[in-house]
Amino acid sequence: MANLVNEKEINESRQGETVLLEDGINEKKLYIESYGCQMNFSDSEIVASILSKEGYGTTRNMEEADLVLLNTCSIRDKAEQTVRKRLTSFNKIKNERPEMKIGVLGCMAERLKSKLLDEEKLVDLVVGPDAYRDLPNLVKEIDAGRKAVNVILSKEETYADVNPVRLGSNGVTAFVSITRGCDNMCTFCVVPFTRGRERSRNPETIVEECQQLWTNGYKEVTLLGQNVDSYLWYGGGLKKDFEKASEAAKATAVHFAGLLEKVALAVPGMRIRFSTSNPQDMSDDVLHTIARYGNICNYIHLPVQSGSSRILELMNRGHNRQEYFDLIDRVKKIIPDCGISHDMITGFPTETEEDHRETLSLMEYVKYDFGYMFYYSERPNTYAARKMEDDVPLEIKKRRLTEIIDLQQQHSLERNQEQIGKVEEVLIEGTSKKSEDDWFGRSTRNTVVVFPKGNEKPGDFVKVKIHDCTAATLLGERIDE
Repeated sequence: MANLVNEKEINESRQGETVLLEDGINEKKLYIESYGCQMNFSDSEIVASILSKEGYGTTRNMEEADLVLLNTCSIRDKAEQTVRKRLTSFNKIKNERPEMKIGVLGCMAERLKSKLLDEEKLVDLVVGPDAYRDLPNLVKEIDAGRKAVNVILSKEETYADVNPVRLGSNGVTAFVSITRGCDNMCTFCVVPFTRGRERSRNPETIVEECQQLWTNGYKEVTLLGQNVDSYLWYGGGLKKDFEKASEAAKATAVHFAGLLEKVALAVPGMRIRFSTSNPQDMSDDVLHTIARYGNICNYIHLPVQSGSSRILELMNRGHNRQEYFDLIDRVKKIIPDCGISHDMITGFPTETEEDHRETLSLMEYVKYDFGYMFYYSERPNTYAARKMEDDVPLEIKKRRLTEIIDLQQQHSLERNQEQIGKVEEVLIEGTSKKSEDDWFGRSTRNTVVVFPKGNEKPGDFVKVKIHDCTAATLLGERIDE
């Protein structure tokens, strides 16, 4: 069920796996583990690039590393507890190798800096998401026998000029960050506090990075941001200051639809995905751009969080139930065969059985391809933690979550069954985890497709006729057209 229901959990389970890096040729060894969202994995690639200029090669073997870094997530308590367990195990190894340095990066670093450094003494180094350029100086601070910390948030940093080292890469798919930070201030979310205000990256640097990836043999890119639909470039500056910009800057501003078009035209042979969207910011221009260009995938991750307008207002989501329905209707009209996934939180403060039933009925209306589902856990410093009582009992949260998961599994199976007998274009990503005799790849709708190996190779686009499915996977045979 986990494979179907929660691709984010799959990403989070990669801590000790594919993000651990190929052996480098440099003198010093760097080991990185990443947790949480795709943005963290992308940030780890930026960190590896910055440290490579300081003589650090990368290693899959943590026990031989000179510098061990954990790129962390604060979105849920479970992720933080996992990081603490890993840090404890790292320190056992450090007891045998005192020269090893241990650092924490990312959202958890910003939130728990003094506790990790001074109270629990689990790390030597704490670096927030906007301070990765300072890593070389901070490592020198440790070498001088001092603790090192920089969690200052920036209004300008986008790392636009850093060429990321592709960590654990399959050589086929890659992430490209287009925005950093978030201005939405959802009441349950820590991201605005750990990643700062929203700012967008120069579109020309994004296009150049995508073109370089294509030159290097990559076939798919995912444009990343906490809220990609609010992408706005007008020569630099924060989105919130756009109204103060000159008329000339406003006239030449690039919005997300324009960025999508630029990338689609620059790399016409490359598949383009993006994540994550927010319903209140997704414009019809974006939908029409997806429909216009065949290399932009027919897939949208469209978090809703709840089916109840009352709960959505408490969450400060910026949209209500009917507005979300209207957007879904437009998506299905403009992009008829679009895959749609969601984020859902159950058990938010004051949620009633009626609110829960509204969530289930919204899911029935949309019939998502898959979803990322969680019960609410209070995150420190958020508005909900400060102003709302976490008053839904855990057993009720778990029961509601089970009902949501069961319904999503049913819908996922139904959506996959609709593809039986059809032909899907599949980008091969690698060998199936279940059988060395099969390839796995993804369709434009972001559905996993498995089929028997022939003379294909990873990175090939192939036509696959679907003859069966599970709730998580399409099964088929390659055909030649």
